[in-house]
Amino acid sequence: MQFENYSYKNNELFCEKVSLNSIASVVGTPFYVYSKKSLVDRFHEFKASFNELDHQIFFAVKSNSNLNVMKLFYSLGAGLDVNSGGELYRALKIGADPKKLLFTGVGKTEDEILLGLRNDIFLFKAESIQEIELMNKLAASENKKARIAIRVNPNVDPRTHPYITTGLYESKFGIDEGAAFEAFQFASKLSNIVVVGIDMHLGSQITKLSVYQDAIKIINRMIQKLRESGIHLTHFDIGGGLGVQYNSDLAPSAKDFADATIPLLKETNCKIFIEPGRYLTADSGALVSKILFTKEHRNKNFLIIDAAVNDLLRPALYQAYHHILPMIQVNRDLVKYDVVGPVCETGDFLALDRPLQKMNREEHIAIMTSGAYGFVMSSNYNSRRRVPEIIVDDDKFYLAKERESYDDLVKNEKIIEELFK
Repeated sequence: MQFENYSYKNNELFCEKVSLNSIASVVGTPFYVYSKKSLVDRFHEFKASFNELDHQIFFAVKSNSNLNVMKLFYSLGAGLDVNSGGELYRALKIGADPKKLLFTGVGKTEDEILLGLRNDIFLFKAESIQEIELMNKLAASENKKARIAIRVNPNVDPRTHPYITTGLYESKFGIDEGAAFEAFQFASKLSNIVVVGIDMHLGSQITKLSVYQDAIKIINRMIQKLRESGIHLTHFDIGGGLGVQYNSDLAPSAKDFADATIPLLKETNCKIFIEPGRYLTADSGALVSKILFTKEHRNKNFLIIDAAVNDLLRPALYQAYHHILPMIQVNRDLVKYDVVGPVCETGDFLALDRPLQKMNREEHIAIMTSGAYGFVMSSNYNSRRRVPEIIVDDDKFYLAKERESYDDLVKNEKIIEELFK
């Protein structure tokens, strides 16, 4: 496999023009590293693919919420799709105009809705009648009107992992197609709600473009039906979820995606919103780790590394594949390894039965395609400190987030002496 902006030079792995070993020598391991060029190139590719449509890209912050990554996409012209009060706070922290923010999420709290209203964000996505009622009530209390789009669940199977499937009736997300028309009618009559759009999101890591085509046809019919009833929407948000290549499986390009959907989207006479996340960030990133020990159990070979399931959850949670590259490429025999971390769980693995060149203690590996749903899903399980995030720009690298300290682990805790009397 080829990896964007990662390559070997004299058998040493580089991100752009920076040796990953040189970063490791400064910041230690493990750490996440992102290629700025990959992020910028992917955004420009996506935008150019949809140029013939009136459209707006909103970066899905949930895929990678590092402030610098967010600000980079925002500076390139993206809006931001936030999914919590914390992600909204991050968007405001980088100086984003609230008019370029969408607030997604199936379970927004009153405080989160009020935070959005008080900052006059562009749009809330509503996912239930009760949520619409709550937004109307809170908007009235603030003497404001809440702009909403209603998320419709078109019951189209995205043919991806069940944990990241969001467009079927059994999913918690959205309002099912059969009830959606009545939901629009209901919302349009509320005094502090302005219905401006319709939204769908089918899932994540989708590689079959026919899935999008089938769902867009369903939403197109609903837009027409709403128009005939007097509800004229200004935009259609087709969500995100376009997949990337983790293994040998092929994934469509942004242009493939555009070519498959633009003819159908033109029928809507709406502005098109798109929310890529993984497609923009996954290939930019690698998780770099040091081998602590090698170990053999009969017919099993283990690489015990200093990264763990708390740093990269996807292999354990989704049985996801991430290609692994040695930092120094050497002509050695191939060995099948279980690549595992120090966490006290049998599920703490990054790869199983993975053929790699024979590796030794204190050598380094890079776990590729981890720029999306990597650091954002990390935790402090086993009281492990979250790792640094590095951004490489040509021949320079920058510390975008410091490694947590042990003090960071306990800074919000206090010992209650009365309990021990």
